[in-house]
Amino acid sequence: MYDIGHRIRQLRIQNGLTLEELASRTELTKGFLSQLERNLTSPSIQTLEDITEALGMTMSRFFADEKDEQIVFTAEDAFVDGQEDKTLYWIVPNAQKNRMEPIILELEPGASSKVIEPHEGEELGYVLSGRVSLRRDREKQDVVIRKGETFYIRGNAAHCLINKGSGRARVLWISTPPVF
Repeated sequence: MYDIGHRIRQLRIQNGLTLEELASRTELTKGFLSQLERNLTSPSIQTLEDITEALGMTMSRFFADEKDEQIVFTAEDAFVDGQEDKTLYWIVPNAQKNRMEPIILELEPGASSKVIEPHEGEELGYVLSGRVSLRRDREKQDVVIRKGETFYIRGNAAHCLINKGSGRARVLWISTPPVF
């Protein structure tokens, strides 16, 4: 059985609409739409047509099977940006459209990442090999993170990673929202 309520909610959120905004566009009540999304009531065909139109689609697209989204990515899917002293691997293609963006950053000895300007969000890094120093504008000294260690920071201060070691460093770095 097709889950109409879930599909309406999914499309509403994808379109960045609140229940109140969708209610205004469809001339339906917020309470009725809430009940629809929770499958506590069913819409008439005319009501469903009004909702799909407000969501920018046709009825046939509303009921069409969506392609399975890709959930496994291989090395061939990655986009590689090789620079003189660092290499960035975007390991999830088009991740900037998602809520988080993972990369693998390779830094040669003495190299640093770009400075990430303050942003609303958080970042997590896991050092795969080597060691890096995390430099934040608000800190008096860098924090050293070694292989197998993790950092988790808010994006409220400018920051970057620096490889002060003698060998290459590799870091899995994830940002939400995307900032790389």
